[in-house]
Amino acid sequence: MMMNLFSSFDPSTNFNSSMNWSSTFIGLLFIPTLFWKIPSRTIMLWNKINITLHKEFKILISNSTSQGNTLMLIGLLLLILFNNFLGLFPYIFTSTSHMVLTLTLALPFWLSFMIFGWINNTTHMLAHLVPTGTPNLLMPFMVCIETISNIIRPGTLAIRLSANMIAGHLLLTLLGNTGSSLSMAMLSLLIIAQILLLVLESAVAIIQSYVFTVLTTLYSSEVN
Repeated sequence: MMMNLFSSFDPSTNFNSSMNWSSTFIGLLFIPTLFWKIPSRTIMLWNKINITLHKEFKILISNSTSQGNTLMLIGLLLLILFNNFLGLFPYIFTSTSHMVLTLTLALPFWLSFMIFGWINNTTHMLAHLVPTGTPNLLMPFMVCIETISNIIRPGTLAIRLSANMIAGHLLLTLLGNTGSSLSMAMLSLLIIAQILLLVLESAVAIIQSYVFTVLTTLYSSEVN
């Protein structure tokens, strides 16, 4: 039995199962279909999505020498999107609501960008610490502010994703727990509200995966 509402987001107590994180790897089951000789409709839709995302990220990166980076970013988006949607199903642990996964995704990307930028484009990285047109008196303060804002970037990425996933699931859980004490008329309204919230959560799952990947792309474009 869960001691509190937030225990549903704790993988060590969720249904007393050690298989909670296995939902993250269910997407690997779809990989063999990519090698079929005749593509199915699902694979054709998958390729169409990949091409659209490639064009989108190519504009954001704006670097002709880094053509393969879009594939890595597309994989990141689809991984987050897949796990966000899996969390909407009953009895499936939402791995993207846990800071272990979101910080694991955000921190290596940010760290690799910083190491690459400071080693190869040191002057460019130093120029980013002082915005154009800053008065000489404010330059030391702007360096401190820009440094702090740069350091907290992986934390903000991880917290944004996990907090949005937790908020919607908590609201669905709170409304669902009140169903047993409501009348038939109020129960009908509750079901309608739950369906609308489920649609909203589906939109949030898409938007948050896109926002996470786009922000990662923008961070990478700053070091070039």
